Amino acid sequence: MAVGRRRPDPEQGHGSGISIGGNNIAPLQNVVGQNISNVHQSASVQGATVDVETVRDLLAAFRTEVDRNGAVLPNTQVLRAMADSIDTSLTAPDAQAVGALRGAVQALPALVAGTAVQQGGEALAHAIAGWLG
Repeated sequence: MAVGRRRPDPEQGHGSGISIGGNNIAPLQNVVGQNISNVHQSASVQGATVDVETVRDLLAAFRTEVDRNGAVLPNTQVLRAMADSIDTSLTAPDAQAVGALRGAVQALPALVAGTAVQQGGEALAHAIAGWLG
């Protein structure tokens, strides 16, 4: 390779989705390399206020995903129990409930990592974190 020559661009569609300058034409990917260009749920906690109704909507969608994919999830019962705990904690936001919600925010991404419900679980965790602020 001659000095001053630029390396050829990688094939489109095989990038990491992380830009360090230049053109970034690769699809967005999550940390396990799955294409996430068709995300249907999202929750942004940067500069936006998340209300309890947003969290409830994402919780309902997450429960639907868990029910739909229950046969292929390695921890379906745990995810259902966590969803129930989140629901209960949302109705009684005392100190104990806030602790349970913070625990869910920490545990949920690890429980859904690499599963069919990863996007919904992560969206739910981010929304709860934003609501707790």
